[in-house]
Amino acid sequence: MVGLTTYLERAQQGVWDVRAAFLPQQYFDSVTASGATAVLLPPQPRPEQAAAAVLDGLDGLILTGGLDVQPELYGAERHPLTDPARADRDAWELALLAGARERGIPVFGICRGLQLLNVALGGTLHQHLPEALGTERYRIGGGVFAENVVEVDAGTRLAGLVGAGPLTVHSYHHQAVDRVGEGLVVTALTDDGLVQAVEAEGDDYLVAVQWHPEENAEDRRLFLGLVAAAARYRASRAGATAPSPVFDSSEHQGVPA
Repeated sequence: MVGLTTYLERAQQGVWDVRAAFLPQQYFDSVTASGATAVLLPPQPRPEQAAAAVLDGLDGLILTGGLDVQPELYGAERHPLTDPARADRDAWELALLAGARERGIPVFGICRGLQLLNVALGGTLHQHLPEALGTERYRIGGGVFAENVVEVDAGTRLAGLVGAGPLTVHSYHHQAVDRVGEGLVVTALTDDGLVQAVEAEGDDYLVAVQWHPEENAEDRRLFLGLVAAAARYRASRAGATAPSPVFDSSEHQGVPA
């Protein structure tokens, strides 16, 4: 059972115009195609209490992409181009992350998820990369994902999943890690030195990437890694041996085009 965080977003269907849990289908397709059951996690009232109840039924957690993390959470003045605050989602994800780490639940962060994780551990963010780096290469706009090459460091958990060396990825972000949070190790960079992936020091399964792996259905390796870790966590709770993977890993070795 893998939980994926969502927004509460205004949505229209037929005559209805209401707030609803919202997450693009690519995310939960990536989880189910990797052998797990996907559970959507919209923001809840009393997030700490709700997170404790939810996490007792989960084996893995994915912090998904979305709008910018509030700069107030890392002590920065709000940039004019930073997205409006979504305090409900920030509080909800921070509670889920804290509870998951206490329980040893595997965590995978995607884009905003990496940024939220970094902030939770005391790091900071560049609020607008075109000003910080002088480039629009990471968000070209119009709902079109940019392609960028990241360099994955050898000897990291990330390299164990996707291999060390260059990897072409799908990007759509205008913010990124500035100061790295405590206890995090940088595992991938672009050629301009921008942090593209982090993971936790030690044995905890805490992996996060700045790109959008859900956008490439031909390469599920990062989701397969999370699901395998979730299976081990589930087995450890039950006092059993984790089941062998039911997928053929050779079918999932393609890298993003």
